[in-house]
Amino acid sequence: MKKWLLGILLVIMVAAGVFWMTADKDMKRLVSNLPTDANVLFWSIPQRDAAFRTMDRLPVLAKANIIEAGEDVYPLPKGEPLNIATNIDAYMKAQRTAGLVIIQDGKIRLEKYGLDFSGDGKWTSFSVAKSFTSTLVGAAIKDGYIKSIDDKVSAYIPDLKGSVYDDVSIEQLLTMKSGVKWNEDYGDPKSDVALFNKHKAEPGVDVTVSYMRKLPREAPAGTKWVYKTGETNLIGVLVSSATKKKLSDYLSEKVWAPFGMEQDASWLLGATGHEISGCCIQASTRDYARLGLFMLGGGVADGKSVLPDGWIAAATTKQADIGDPENGYGYQWWTVNDGSYAAQGIFGQGIFIDPKRKLIIASNSNWPQATDQQGGDQGQKRALFYKQVQLAIDNEAKSTAK
Repeated sequence: MKKWLLGILLVIMVAAGVFWMTADKDMKRLVSNLPTDANVLFWSIPQRDAAFRTMDRLPVLAKANIIEAGEDVYPLPKGEPLNIATNIDAYMKAQRTAGLVIIQDGKIRLEKYGLDFSGDGKWTSFSVAKSFTSTLVGAAIKDGYIKSIDDKVSAYIPDLKGSVYDDVSIEQLLTMKSGVKWNEDYGDPKSDVALFNKHKAEPGVDVTVSYMRKLPREAPAGTKWVYKTGETNLIGVLVSSATKKKLSDYLSEKVWAPFGMEQDASWLLGATGHEISGCCIQASTRDYARLGLFMLGGGVADGKSVLPDGWIAAATTKQADIGDPENGYGYQWWTVNDGSYAAQGIFGQGIFIDPKRKLIIASNSNWPQATDQQGGDQGQKRALFYKQVQLAIDNEAKSTAK
C-alpha cells in the first residue's frame, strides 16, 4: 500500500513539474494566485490580476465558448502620438491599467500596456459584454428572429411565463426599466448580483431564468431604472432562444469574423451552459477598440449592415433617467449628453466612443474596488481622463485650423 501511494505521489509530482516547466507566465501566475472563492467580487487584487487574463483557460473557474475571428483583420494604422495633458504612466498606475488603446479618425494615437500585460493577451471585460449583447438584439431584429423590442420577454423565453416578466417588454429589459426588484451592490455578499451566480437551477431551466422568475416587482414596468446584470443575462437567453444559436456563434457570425477582429475571443458560460451575457467576454484591448470602430461605422461588417436603420442612434441615446443630469442609459450603453457613450465593466473595463471626434478609448484595468461606490475614485478619474483626451483632440483641431 505504501509503495502504491508513493507511486501515485511521484506521478503527481512529475506531472506538476512538467506543467510548471511548460506553462506560460500567465498560467504560472494564475496557479500561484488561484482564487478560492467562485465569486470574483470577493477575490484579492493579486487573484484578479492573475485570473482576469486567463479566466477562459482554466475550466475549474468557468468553461467558455470560442468567438471565432475571420481571416481578414481590420487594420489599425499608427497615427501621430496624441498630446494629452496628463502623465499617462502615472494615470495607468493609479488605475491599475493593463491595456489602453486610443483610436482617433481610424488611427491608433496611443497604445500602452501595464500589469505585465500586452497587446497579444486577452482580458475579461465584465459588463462591457452587456453592450455586445444588446447589439445582438439589434442583429436578431435585422435578421427577422425578433419582431420588435415592444414584444414581451416571456414570448421568447417560455420559462418566464407566469412571472413578473409577463408584463416586461424587450425594450424595458434593454433599458433596465422592468420594475423588477434587484440589488446590484457589489460589496454585499447577500445582494442579487452576488447570489444569482450561486443559484441552483431547477432541472431543465436556464440558471438565470430560474433565479429571475422568482423575483418580485417593486414598480410598474417602464417607470423605474435600476441597473440589473441578471436582466442582461436574460437578454442573452432571449437572443439564443430567438435565433436558435449560441451567443458566441452569433457574435462571430455577425460581427467578430466579418468586421475583422484580430484574435479569437471567448465567452464564459454559466452553470447551465449558456454564455453569461451580462459579463465575461475575453478579448484583446485592440479588438475591444475595433468594436468601437464597428459602432462608429454604423454597424457595418464586410460591407453589410448588421443592425436595423436607426438602431445605433436609439441604443446610444439616453432612454432612461439614472438620476444624473449629465449621463443616462440607452440600450445597455451608458450615455453622455455631449453625444458620446460607453460600455463599462466593474474593476475598470471600458470602451468610450465619441462620434463627434471619431474617438475610441478602450481600456482594461483591475481597480482595487469594483466601482467607486465601494471606495476609491478610479471611475471619476477615468471620466476626467476621457475629457482630457477630448480636449487634446479639440486643441489639435484648433491648431491645424490656424
